[in-house]
Amino acid sequence: MTTTTTLPLTAGSWPVDAVHSTVEFTVRHLGLSKVRGRFNAFDAGLEVADSLDTSSLRATIELASVDTGNADRDAHLRSTDFFDTDTHPRMTYASTAITDGGDGTYTVVGDLTLNGVTAPVTLDVEFNGTDDNPMDGSYRAGFSATGTLSRKVFGIEFDVPMGADKVAIGDKVALSIEAQFVRP
Repeated sequence: MTTTTTLPLTAGSWPVDAVHSTVEFTVRHLGLSKVRGRFNAFDAGLEVADSLDTSSLRATIELASVDTGNADRDAHLRSTDFFDTDTHPRMTYASTAITDGGDGTYTVVGDLTLNGVTAPVTLDVEFNGTDDNPMDGSYRAGFSATGTLSRKVFGIEFDVPMGADKVAIGDKVALSIEAQFVRP
C-alpha cells in the first residue's frame, strides 16, 4: 500500500539535537515500583522525503551511557547479565514503516538491534510542532515517542526468582523519547 501522506517538515536530513532530547526507560522492580533510567549518549536522524513511505528514522544509542542514578546498578547493566557493552556497545533502531495516525500522531515500526538480536519495535509518536530557536536562529521540530520492548526477546534474561511466579525485574521495558530535530 502506498501513501501520499507526508510529514509537515521540509524534505531533507534532520539531525537530532541531543542536548535538547532524551532517551529514557522504566522497568518494574520486585513488581512494586518502577526503576527509571536514561541513556546520555545517542544520535538520531530523520530523513524527510516526499511521502511517509520513503521517509525514515534511524537512531544509535551508546549503551555504556546508561544512567539510573545508581553507579552499582549502572555497572551491572553494562555487564554480560544485561547489555554486555564490551561485545555490543550500541543499540540501533531503523524504521521500516511510518504511518499517519491523524491529529499529529504517527506510528513508527522499526528494527531494534540490542545484544546482537534484531526484532521489530513499534513507537507511538506525537508531533509537537516546529519553531525557531531564538538562541541560534535554527528551525526545530519536536516529537514525543513511547514504546515497549521485551528484554527476553533480545536475549536479556537475567533475573532473580522471588517465588510464586514473581521475579525481581520485569520483562517489559517502557521507552520514552523526547526529540528535537534541526532543519537541514
